[in-house]
Amino acid sequence: MTQLRFCTTRVRSAAALVLYAFVSMAACAGQASDQVSKGKYLADIGGCVSCHTAPKGQPFAGGLYMDTPYGPISTPNITPDGATGIGTWSDSDFYRAMHDGIGKHGEYLYPVMPFPYYTKLSRADVASIRAYLKTLAPVNNPRLPNQLRFPFSVRESLLAWRAVFFKAGEFKPTPGQSAQIARGDYLVNGLAHCGECHNARPVAGQSKYDKAFQGGVIDDWYAPNITGDARDGIGGWSDSALVTYLKTGVTPDKGVALGPMAETVENLSHATAEDLEAMVAYLKSTKPTEEPHQRLALYKGQNARGADVYLDNCASCHGVKGNGIAGVVADLRGNGSVTAKGPEDVIQVVLGGAEAHATYAPMPAVGASMSDEDVAEVTNFVRQLGKNAAPGTAEAGTVGKLRKESQTLMNGAPQSSCPPLEDPAVAKAVDASGIAANLRTMTEAQMLETARTSVQKVKKERPDIAPASLINGIVTTYCGTLHADASLAPAERAARIGQFAELVYTEASPSSSYHPR
Repeated sequence: MTQLRFCTTRVRSAAALVLYAFVSMAACAGQASDQVSKGKYLADIGGCVSCHTAPKGQPFAGGLYMDTPYGPISTPNITPDGATGIGTWSDSDFYRAMHDGIGKHGEYLYPVMPFPYYTKLSRADVASIRAYLKTLAPVNNPRLPNQLRFPFSVRESLLAWRAVFFKAGEFKPTPGQSAQIARGDYLVNGLAHCGECHNARPVAGQSKYDKAFQGGVIDDWYAPNITGDARDGIGGWSDSALVTYLKTGVTPDKGVALGPMAETVENLSHATAEDLEAMVAYLKSTKPTEEPHQRLALYKGQNARGADVYLDNCASCHGVKGNGIAGVVADLRGNGSVTAKGPEDVIQVVLGGAEAHATYAPMPAVGASMSDEDVAEVTNFVRQLGKNAAPGTAEAGTVGKLRKESQTLMNGAPQSSCPPLEDPAVAKAVDASGIAANLRTMTEAQMLETARTSVQKVKKERPDIAPASLINGIVTTYCGTLHADASLAPAERAARIGQFAELVYTEASPSSSYHPR
């Protein structure tokens, strides 16, 4: 009996051990799953896929050439492939690359990889990113050779740069910061590496890490001042507008994210509302720039006020040099409408915007919220931008006269009703889709989703519809619903139409290089 009791006890103990093992394994699996999910979230915000994916290449397999002042640098494969990726890297190797900017074999990494920002990440967050990357499918893709000029092709040349500009160290909150602002500080100055583009650039190399958030030029795009400065920075933006912009790349009166910022928005679109709000809270807490007009040095010898207006309202789409985006945003250089004898064409487009045409995106009526003087100044600036040599004859009086006559879809035809849909087939498809009802009740928070579903519904009714006809048909319908709201001022109506039109264009043109989401 004693032996039987003993055996029974052992069986019960063994069963308990088995149960304990299963519970422990399940708990460990759950923890591992949580770590991978967290790692994916962090990798998304940090934009790992943006730099480590070549055009038409496999995600994270590298092969993208990134331009630098010293020549193109190729990005490496960070899939867990043992031969060409980071499959043989230890967790310590990966942490050292992220924290210290030193590769597996002790080589100095070029700061095109933003390790001066990633060094602020906690070891736990780095471990989570590493855990996520381990789950990717291995891709055999050898790294392409760098094309750097001597002496930058020699990694030891980075020693001097590191000594002056790099200091390793995990993030520590500034005394007195709230928890929300500290979280925003961690994200902005670490994972999201916002200063990579938005820091001023007086000296090559140094520039990325100097004059924080005061604005800079990256790949011929102007990255604006994002300090709390109310005039030149984001101090005048509402918190909700900033969160919307970071999430979607579009917000009323502030334009649309293009170029490098479009990729950033694609990354930040994965962020939680709490993290975006924390980033906004931190940026708004930053001190205004001490040199509010340093950005105008980009256009020495040119109309300063016009340059100021251009950078605020036009450069985010048309680029610092006015080169635009082929097939998406018009090139202002040598453009016949821009360089014509008189300034009227430019004024009309600034005041009235432009509908979608062929593959080109609709242009918001940015002048609807500008003074006549500012429209005149930016018109003269554009007509003399770069090698443009048109006379600067635009005047505020001319702008005022043309404003009264400006009746376009993109400015909401403020003096009358919106333009009708001229193509009967498009009008029929839009009417059959039933989108008007949703557009009448659409709030700003619903704008992105409504743009997406509107495109889908009209395409369902008319699969062969041309993209520009699709976009203009939906935007015209929205314009009509806005005219029913008598409380809207003309400038606000134009801002809403511009915002919605850009979102509709994005949804109708998913393969376009313009794609803020």
